[in-house]
Amino acid sequence: MFFILSKTLHFLLMPFIWVLLLLLLAVFLKAVKWRRISLLTALAILLFFSNPFLANEAWRAWEVAATPVTAVKHHDVAVILTGVTSYREDISDRIHTSKGADRFLHPLQLYRLGKIDKFLISGGSGQVLMDRVPEAEQIEKVLLMAGVPELDIFTEGNSRNTHENAVNTAAALEHHPEWQRVLLVTSAFHMRRAAACFKEAGVEADAFSTDFYASEPQYTPDETIFPSIIAFSNWHLLIHEITGYIVYKLLGYC
Repeated sequence: MFFILSKTLHFLLMPFIWVLLLLLLAVFLKAVKWRRISLLTALAILLFFSNPFLANEAWRAWEVAATPVTAVKHHDVAVILTGVTSYREDISDRIHTSKGADRFLHPLQLYRLGKIDKFLISGGSGQVLMDRVPEAEQIEKVLLMAGVPELDIFTEGNSRNTHENAVNTAAALEHHPEWQRVLLVTSAFHMRRAAACFKEAGVEADAFSTDFYASEPQYTPDETIFPSIIAFSNWHLLIHEITGYIVYKLLGYC
């Protein structure tokens, strides 16, 4: 039930949906005053959320900062959280990745540098109605193709959200007491919630953020004034993550 509710909330938190609803109100409301208010509010939302400078500052405030590769100490295992692959039945002969593939590419770099010994990939299918190949298994295939020995890869393919990632990873770590130093790897925007969930689940882990949306501030017109559809779209992800963090806090998950 919580999984379905979270997917519904994900839809309702889209700024695009807010604009669309306000525009519909502006068309169908009888009172001229409220039609004007709806139209102006829709315009204000469009201008605010499409401003690239404001969007970048919001991302900079929320994302957990990067840890320099040279500063990463040796860890027994890197826990990689999924959410960056998709499965297509019509093109099932390859792995499909989206933005966020750094979640497994950067720890692969650390593995090659001898900074981590094992991988524990946590994540199942993100589909509500359809049963898909767990994302953990898809990322495992990528690591195997990259030459990582199968003995160094462990998967947990039952988790459907961050809370379950933490709980199921904690259970998996109990079977490997030799893994004393754990590195938690996920996107920078997701690290606050993930780290808090893992701590609540009793897993002590060092954070290693990847997949950054924020960049150094730019003060050119195209980065401060001109509207950006990318900025508008990315706000949905940020709003969803902040709301998720608050909900998790209220539920005692983190």
